[in-house]
Amino acid sequence: MSQWADQFRVLSSESSAEPGNWSTSRAPYQREIMDVIADRSIEIVVFSKSSQVGATEIINNIIGYYIAQNPSPILVLQPTLDMARTWSKDRLAPMLKASPALSNKVKEPRSRDSENTVLHKKFPGGNLSVVGANSASSLASRPVRILLCDEVDRYPDSAATEGDPVQLAIKRTQTFWNRKILMASTPTIDGVSRIQAAWETSDKRFYLVPCPHCDEKQRLEWKYVQWDEGKPESVYYACQHCGGVIEEKHKIKMLQDGEWKASEETKKVAGFHISELYSPWSTWENMVQTFLEVKKHPEQLKTFINTALGEVWTDQGTEIETHELMARRENYDATLVPKEALVITAGVDIQKSRIEIQTIGWAMDSQSYVIEYKIFWGETAQSAVWEELDEFLKKKYKKDDGSFIGIACTAVDSGYQTQSVYNFCKGKSGRRIFAIKGMSTAGKLIAGRPTQTGKQRIPLVPVGTDTAKEVLFSWLQVEDVAPGYIHFPTDLDEEYFKQLTSEKRIIKYVKGQKRLVFKPIRERNEALDTWVYCLAAFHVLQPNLEKIAMRKNEIKEERKPPTQSPGLQRKLPRKSFANSWK
Repeated sequence: MSQWADQFRVLSSESSAEPGNWSTSRAPYQREIMDVIADRSIEIVVFSKSSQVGATEIINNIIGYYIAQNPSPILVLQPTLDMARTWSKDRLAPMLKASPALSNKVKEPRSRDSENTVLHKKFPGGNLSVVGANSASSLASRPVRILLCDEVDRYPDSAATEGDPVQLAIKRTQTFWNRKILMASTPTIDGVSRIQAAWETSDKRFYLVPCPHCDEKQRLEWKYVQWDEGKPESVYYACQHCGGVIEEKHKIKMLQDGEWKASEETKKVAGFHISELYSPWSTWENMVQTFLEVKKHPEQLKTFINTALGEVWTDQGTEIETHELMARRENYDATLVPKEALVITAGVDIQKSRIEIQTIGWAMDSQSYVIEYKIFWGETAQSAVWEELDEFLKKKYKKDDGSFIGIACTAVDSGYQTQSVYNFCKGKSGRRIFAIKGMSTAGKLIAGRPTQTGKQRIPLVPVGTDTAKEVLFSWLQVEDVAPGYIHFPTDLDEEYFKQLTSEKRIIKYVKGQKRLVFKPIRERNEALDTWVYCLAAFHVLQPNLEKIAMRKNEIKEERKPPTQSPGLQRKLPRKSFANSWK
């Protein structure tokens, strides 16, 4: 397969930064991954990888090979139907058009040609279907011989109500004795990652490269990457055997002389793992720069571990202790908000007899300040309590630098008293007051694209509550004042902290798949829910905090009084606050 790609594959300028004839020698580790697909003794190939290693182009080469050399029915499974369309238009179509060996076999899509569309293509002796893992109907169609599953860790738990999309797709290959299945993905969370589970069934191959000093072959690992503090440009790789300094310039020769080596034996499943450390399209210096930027942010560090190192993220904690959070309360409250709070959002939860609201101030470095928690008592089927809420959302908080700040965006949960929520939010988009709908599905965006709902066509924002809770729980585990730290005011009571920690993460089987889910451990959880809604409102707003902070400093400089001589200066009283947030 690699020989076919070297001879016939052409990279298009539409989809590649390096257009022209394909060359496997550019990234030699790709050779065996492609060739093993054509190995008759191998049925399943598992590719656990980082980004920037050319995985998409490997999939493209596999498709090109089977179209040109061994026509077969092919199925490409993407996480969603939208991603399937995007991949077909942006990656597949340019390859088919640019490669002469393929362009005369697959016609360009025509709306009136049912045999050749964006998601389905016919060629002599076979066909190619591109589907989304979230679409049950597309997974229950014709049989296929070649199944290519891309980014399996981003698939939903179930394709509608039909079950695991990977298993549904694999069932379509059962009639072929010579079937080939590829599962590729960057991993996610330890214990629930699909690609991790598949990798455990494989022969676990790692790409070993020789040290330019001692010639001993080794797997490149992040723990051996070294640099001088604060100087990413000084990065080097320390040989695991001789301790020799390996520089970036050695990488190309090391890749050319490298080889895959299996850790275990298997008959039908070949597994490959590789990280960005090997990538010819990335540098160790860039990786160090990224690491230094994200290491203090748990949610960003998780992304680095997954996408740069190609490793699973190990969840550090499943339950947060209430008393430890209470001990972190600081000397401020809603009467005088810390000046570090640059934007305030509100989250609103609706109950039968009350409305509960929380406001949070957002600061630089992903730090946040809980500002206020209030309960408006009254039947939510009546208008009086809604009028109280409306008046509250107009308030201005005074900050300890003398300025005032209002609520920039509000998220109102529509899960209860739905019509009343719609009525309240109608016409308030200008004030950035939005109805939201929580969705406890793994991988959902914290705040998705709003849709128009109801007869009144109210904007309704879908909220990935599980994703938001993952972020919150990672921030709650930041114990020192650093990026991600959450500040609490002195007037919050024990009940608030009990509600904020009212759930814990557990691994649970959901429709045959391991999943991390949030399990309630206490009955009341409004503080947790409203915190999540505040975060959702922040994501709807998407403020540029750096720009806001810069503008504040400019205004402060404009208002700064003329410099006086030392004899005329007077000391102004200054309110003292806890050092933990200063």
